[in-house]
Amino acid sequence: MISTIITGLLIPFAGTSLGAAMVFFFSKQISANLQKIFTGFAAGAMLYVVVEELIPEMSEGEHSNIGTISFSIGFVLMMILDVALG
Repeated sequence: MISTIITGLLIPFAGTSLGAAMVFFFSKQISANLQKIFTGFAAGAMLYVVVEELIPEMSEGEHSNIGTISFSIGFVLMMILDVALG
């Protein structure tokens, strides 16, 4: 149980740290598109941690992935609408 929690927190933390470090340290040496990819990866990893670990209602019940998937679909839909109508 505790090892699962630690692993669940360490993987997104490592991804967020790696993405942020790549953007920070190599910002002058890598292209703008690659910077956006690393920044997006870091933001996605942090968003996953917030939804899966910090909102306990998302993990309750027999089918705990339904809340996370629903949140992801809603987030993507809102981003599409923001870009299309913005």
